[in-house]
Amino acid sequence: MAKDPYETLGVARTATAEDIRKAYRKLAKKLHPDLNPGDRSAEARFKEVSAAYDLLSDPEKRRRFDAGEIDAEGQERPRGPFFRDHATADAGPFRTRRGPRAARSGIEDLFEDLFAEREGGERFAFPGGDLSLRLTVPFLDAVNGATARVSLPGGDVIDLKIPPGATDGQVLRLRGKGLPGINGGPPGDALVELAVMPHPLYRREGDTIRYELPVSLAEAVLGAKVEAPTPAGRVMLTVPPGSNTGSVLRLRGRGVARPDGTRGDCIVTLKVVLPPKPDAALEQFLRGWEAGRRHDPRAGLEG
Repeated sequence: MAKDPYETLGVARTATAEDIRKAYRKLAKKLHPDLNPGDRSAEARFKEVSAAYDLLSDPEKRRRFDAGEIDAEGQERPRGPFFRDHATADAGPFRTRRGPRAARSGIEDLFEDLFAEREGGERFAFPGGDLSLRLTVPFLDAVNGATARVSLPGGDVIDLKIPPGATDGQVLRLRGKGLPGINGGPPGDALVELAVMPHPLYRREGDTIRYELPVSLAEAVLGAKVEAPTPAGRVMLTVPPGSNTGSVLRLRGRGVARPDGTRGDCIVTLKVVLPPKPDAALEQFLRGWEAGRRHDPRAGLEG
């Protein structure tokens, strides 16, 4: 059984959407598989954190969880004997704003009755209505493109193609997967709105991916070749000698995938990180480094 999502993210039940987002990003940065290669425990925790964020970042799912309608895995809880199912239906990772044909409004039923038959017994046919659904998509699936197997409210299971470079709020149309038509009319469509999850490392700007890469003092001063993650896979990145925190490097063609098969770029900002524990040899060197003592990194600052 999944843990309470509030517990998993370490937030109170009164937490705001921004509190939840910050808690997720903090944990994801610590647990992401790219930053913990081979650590199965961290990978399992990362999946738990992602699932908790998926539930609590969706206002409707969070409301239903708080009301006891779904459990921590997003599954329906058993309903009481007098529960009446109205217009909303749950579809696993989807949130639908309109239910099946049995839950159509009285207006639709009235039109069906009024226009069921023409004079002479000929029946009118009406197209079915559209369904509005919402699908949570991992960041890299949106950037690279992917296929998601999904279940629709009517019970159909389909493979939904998420195009390369898909964006948050983008709507994909599944033709003929909406509400059934009346008197033989064609079915409506299912309109799937994508909700792209944030990534603990990457930040997207159009087709460009930006992120910060930690490097050691030795790598920054002397230069080095270091392994760097990108949405298109890990690459070897050349850190020039004399690099500094804030130095910017460009990895061409390693950013967001485009429908034509090309990619945007990755912009990598270096961050010099000292060893976690004091280093006696480094301290001794710096005490005798006269040029370093004369250098004032704050020269010219005003305030």
